[in-house]
Amino acid sequence: MTLRDAAPSAPAPRLVRRAGAILWPSFFAAGVATMAFFAYVDPQALQDMTFPALHLGRGQGYTLGFLLAWLATASSSLFTWVLLRPRKALRHAPMARGRT
Repeated sequence: MTLRDAAPSAPAPRLVRRAGAILWPSFFAAGVATMAFFAYVDPQALQDMTFPALHLGRGQGYTLGFLLAWLATASSSLFTWVLLRPRKALRHAPMARGRT
């Protein structure tokens, strides 16, 4: 099978492309932020200082820290996407109630 014989793939739906453009870069940024943070902070010591009644292992602390970092970087990417939308997209948005 050669490259010419392969069938072209269907274009991804717009929502999937947007989600990928927001989630994929934020995944990498969260990975770097997590590595930098946990290079200096032990999740076990952090848990003892913040929530001593909660019993989490180191692996769970790393996972929770990564997910929180991913949530923060994804929300930042989403906010940037909202701010960079073209004005035409904003004109077609439904008006808020009470506004004319």
